[in-house]
Amino acid sequence: MTATVETILLSAAHGLLHFRVRRAQLPDGGHPDDLARELAGFAADGDGARLLHSTSWRFTDGAVVLTYAALPDPEPFAAVPLDLWRPLPYADDPLAPALARVDDVDVAAHACRHLAYL
Repeated sequence: MTATVETILLSAAHGLLHFRVRRAQLPDGGHPDDLARELAGFAADGDGARLLHSTSWRFTDGAVVLTYAALPDPEPFAAVPLDLWRPLPYADDPLAPALARVDDVDVAAHACRHLAYL
């Protein structure tokens, strides 16, 4: 089974939260934290205020997808606005929580809500 790491990069502009997503397959023997940090553009020994936090996982297309939230986005010009108040999809069956489809905006909103609980 393969694993994919996706990093939701967060930034703020004009009073709104923005996001963009970067993904890569986890190489054999690799650690997801290291790949998430690389996808975020954060140096392992970098200075400055940064956050990298694992927020969720899901099974999609035969692979486990590990999601991280990262901020601040070092290249926020490509980010799009995020509506944190949008309703998120949910499974109708509590014993079958996997959704058939999850959009990037859903994952980003979930990640932000997860961070709010910290």
